[in-house]
Amino acid sequence: MCTQSAPLLPLNQLSMACRQGLMSLVGRATVAYRLLVMIGPTSGLVNVFFHIMPTLMAWFSSDIVAAMTDDLSPILAKVLTVSDGVVYGTREDLSGAKLAEALERHGFIVVERGLTADGVDNVAQTLIRMSDNFAGVIVSTGGTGFAPRDQTPEGTRQVIEREAPGLAEAMRLVNPLGRLSRGIVGIRGQAIICNTPGSPKGCVEQIEAIVDVLPHAVRLLNDDPTKH
Repeated sequence: MCTQSAPLLPLNQLSMACRQGLMSLVGRATVAYRLLVMIGPTSGLVNVFFHIMPTLMAWFSSDIVAAMTDDLSPILAKVLTVSDGVVYGTREDLSGAKLAEALERHGFIVVERGLTADGVDNVAQTLIRMSDNFAGVIVSTGGTGFAPRDQTPEGTRQVIEREAPGLAEAMRLVNPLGRLSRGIVGIRGQAIICNTPGSPKGCVEQIEAIVDVLPHAVRLLNDDPTKH
């Protein structure tokens, strides 16, 4: 016998549902408290309720509820594949697909998958287009090694305003071969740009090394700090 499960809510709808549910609970508890105030304490249990209800009401205030649910708000992400082979049709874009899957698995919403040939100007122009008026994470794959056409870090450095070396260092530590990656991480506008290697395994390993702190970094960048 087959059963159908209810569809999962997107994170943004889940956040709103949590907030609405909590506020509904607050409203009902407030009504109960006001009724008890009118009646007056008549039992030990009611006395306990009288003592804790003001604290509960304050704790479940709208500001607290917002703080509890805001961390569920999803972060937008874009994936950029930098590869001559993919552009000219001689190679399949496995790395871009794996990166998008990994980001979505960690709660990001991937809104675009871009593609550009190797080279400083190609990378720079594509990153400018992808980061304009965008608040979120842009993860590139490819062009971070030692081959003559591996120029993604140079193209990235042309467009970023500030570097985030701690994130790039953490990414390189996940694998001994990471020491051969020249990728950088930096900020342009309201976007965080991360370079990862061109291999499907390497790009996922490196982004997963920092994926836990990226949402907090994006919110700080957009002047919307979460709880510390």
